[in-house]
Amino acid sequence: MREKFMRFMQGRYGMDGFSRFLLAVGAVCLLLSSLFHVRFLNYVCWVLLIYLYFRMFSRNIQKRYAEGVAYECAKAKVKAFFKGDRSMIDQAKMYRIFKCPKCSQKIRVPRGKGKIEITCPKCSSTFRKRT
Repeated sequence: MREKFMRFMQGRYGMDGFSRFLLAVGAVCLLLSSLFHVRFLNYVCWVLLIYLYFRMFSRNIQKRYAEGVAYECAKAKVKAFFKGDRSMIDQAKMYRIFKCPKCSQKIRVPRGKGKIEITCPKCSSTFRKRT
């Protein structure tokens, strides 16, 4: 039986990170649907699981690989956003961060220096702010 399944899966895409994500989201939707009796979540769960199986058994490996890469890029952006947010919180103790009014470049200035004139390193415009 195992050999038959292995022959069946030969040339098919199988599981990847995006498939595991779809499976986890589908399981959470199924759990919430059963707890709160929300029929809409049940349909969402079924759609996610059908798409998961479609991806697993697909022979269009290039297309599924591109979807997986897009998922990994989106996941990296979300991680970077939250990681960057953490560093901004750590820096907020010692620095004030301003945005240039012309080019929106973020500029870090030490706290407690009073009212100073800030020069943007990107566009060389100047503006005054209180630190």
